[in-house]
Amino acid sequence: MPHLVDVRSPAEFQLGHAPGAVNIPVEQLAIQLSTGLNIAIDAEITVYCAAGGRAGVAKTLLERAGYLHVTNGGGLSNML
Repeated sequence: MPHLVDVRSPAEFQLGHAPGAVNIPVEQLAIQLSTGLNIAIDAEITVYCAAGGRAGVAKTLLERAGYLHVTNGGGLSNML
C-alpha cells in the first residue's frame, strides 16, 4: 500500500491536505526516523509539501535511512 506523507507544518496540514495523507513535518522527520517510522523500508512513499522544496529534503532523508521507493510529489496542488 503506498504511503502519502505531507511534510508541511501542522498548521499548513490543518488548512488542507491530500486525502489519505499523514502529516510528518520535515523538521521532525529525522527524529521519527531514529525512533521508528512504522513504514516498511520497501514501501512506496510519496512526500509532498507546498511547492516541492521540503519534499526534496524529506526524500533525501528517507533515502539515506534506506527507504527504497520514495517519490517527491511536489506541492499540494499536484496531489489533489
